[in-house]
Amino acid sequence: MIQLDGKDLTGLALLKRKAMVEALLANAADPIRFSGSIQADSDKVIREMKARGLEGLVAKKRDSRYEVGQRSGAWIKFKWTNEQEFVIAGYTEPQGARSYFGAILVGYFEGEELMFAAKVGTGFDHKTLKMLYEKFQKLRQAACPFANLPEKRGAHGGGMIASEMRRCTWIKPTLVCQVRFAEWTRDGHLRQPAFLGLREDKQTKEVVREQAA
Repeated sequence: MIQLDGKDLTGLALLKRKAMVEALLANAADPIRFSGSIQADSDKVIREMKARGLEGLVAKKRDSRYEVGQRSGAWIKFKWTNEQEFVIAGYTEPQGARSYFGAILVGYFEGEELMFAAKVGTGFDHKTLKMLYEKFQKLRQAACPFANLPEKRGAHGGGMIASEMRRCTWIKPTLVCQVRFAEWTRDGHLRQPAFLGLREDKQTKEVVREQAA
């Protein structure tokens, strides 16, 4: 909470603002819920989170202020699954009983160049396939947006050769999505990627290859 009754609260410490939110929501009904703080040993918290199948948590300094319009070192994300944002820049033809498209083609930026990372063919239901396909039609373009295609090795190596590219439809790289995956291969591709959803809060040029800390 950064404002209350017209008063600016950004200068107050996080725990103070959370106490005010908790009081404000004391009688709130579902689906509104107060997100309480967890103040405990870090290792124990992470073990419990993992045991419940959760993917990560956000840690914040309890005395931190709200810094408007900028990233802050006062909070950090801990993730123990391999997951990050990627830019969608194309899709493949559907096969079998699937409608709309087969897989999306995703990548990340190195400087000004968009680098191909993977074909992502799982994680979609029928509604999502239709929604994405309709968005793609407004973004179609003739040229391949990826700087590192075609490659020498094709699908079995995680890459895409020229003959496979001819069956792809390219789109302007303006959509960002979240992808979960097992690992990066030595060739710079994703192993076992799965689509999690679109990210409308991210700009495409922010999407780079993340390095595990």
